Amino acid sequence: QVQLVESGGGLVQAGGSLRLSCAASGTIFSINVMGWYRQAPGKQRELVATITRGGIRNYSESVKGRFSISRNNARGTVSLQMDSLLPEDTAVYYCNAVVFNINYWGQGTQVTVSS
Repeated sequence: QVQLVESGGGLVQAGGSLRLSCAASGTIFSINVMGWYRQAPGKQRELVATITRGGIRNYSESVKGRFSISRNNARGTVSLQMDSLLPEDTAVYYCNAVVFNINYWGQGTQVTVSS
């Protein structure tokens, strides 16, 4: 079992930056992939970025070059640095952890980018 708690969302103007953090508790050493997903109103949840235990990163095309994901395996944390934010980045952002092909989710944190 893994529990995830996100922090760091908020309101920012277009072009600004935010940093999201997620702390895992429980069997953190069993976590393989950690990542961030987002869901805008009326849309499906979509992948933003993931990172494996070994540090392999994957980004959606819409955030490449603007967002950066990092992870601390020993602490069970994952962060998302978001720069050059756009209004279309507005969404609820969810932390995700995969343990033996089981997905765990945080409660979500709101990110709002004003134009």
